[in-house]
Amino acid sequence: MKKEVQIRPFWYSDAWLFPKLITIVTTLDEEGRINAAPYSHVMQYDVMHKNPRIMMGFRQDSHTFKNICATGEFVINCPSSDYLEDVMEAARFYPEGVNELEHTRFTTIPSLKVKPPSLEQCPQIMECTVDEIVKLERSSGIVFANIKAIVMDEGLEEMSREQRITAMNLPIGLGDEDRMEYYYARPSDVVHFTLKETPRGYQAAKIKTGMEWDEESMQGLMQIPPAVREMVTTQVETYAAGKGATTVTMTHMTELMAEFGMDQAVMARFMGKSDE
Repeated sequence: MKKEVQIRPFWYSDAWLFPKLITIVTTLDEEGRINAAPYSHVMQYDVMHKNPRIMMGFRQDSHTFKNICATGEFVINCPSSDYLEDVMEAARFYPEGVNELEHTRFTTIPSLKVKPPSLEQCPQIMECTVDEIVKLERSSGIVFANIKAIVMDEGLEEMSREQRITAMNLPIGLGDEDRMEYYYARPSDVVHFTLKETPRGYQAAKIKTGMEWDEESMQGLMQIPPAVREMVTTQVETYAAGKGATTVTMTHMTELMAEFGMDQAVMARFMGKSDE
């Protein structure tokens, strides 16, 4: 039996359970003073690496949001679970101008491409500049930001996903009660699944083309994930037709991918997978 739940203030935290990434956002005010506060309203916005962007939400009256509006820069720092007490310390409502980091174990290091500092103890860091700010009426301030640099502890990039999850030990925010009691989870019980390939017969049956494709390009198309294969088919054929071609070739695919900021390294993620 299920029932409808009333949508009330703080529904996203008190009622609906949103497992979220925990970050410490560092900014500078117009006088150059450091501010640091935890935020979890963060999500990728433009996933293509030619113009990568991130989206974050803030209270409009927060020191962090005011600083971002004034300076156009901020840093997203991802602490490990070992620093949850320090995260909670930074969450306290200190007066404007107070450097919350002075009450924590976090220490600053220079950022590479923006003025706000980064945090030494955070295994992954994202340096950002403002692209667009949207102030929702009587609600959040949404910042769409350009990712200027992604910085990681040395050695993490070479690890497998499974190894990196363990090494980073990033906490997962699970919301709060009454804006006072906060709940977190640690990634100590990670479950791994392998997505099986769709049988080749089913893949081929669902491919609807409007042009002739040569053998190599069709093989490449078969490696595209089924969820986006129809979109890719349409875009590649439109591109090839625009070039005056009557047959789609692998060259058309690679040229179009390059326009979207995708190179052979990206395509290699989909190539060479065997059928299950």
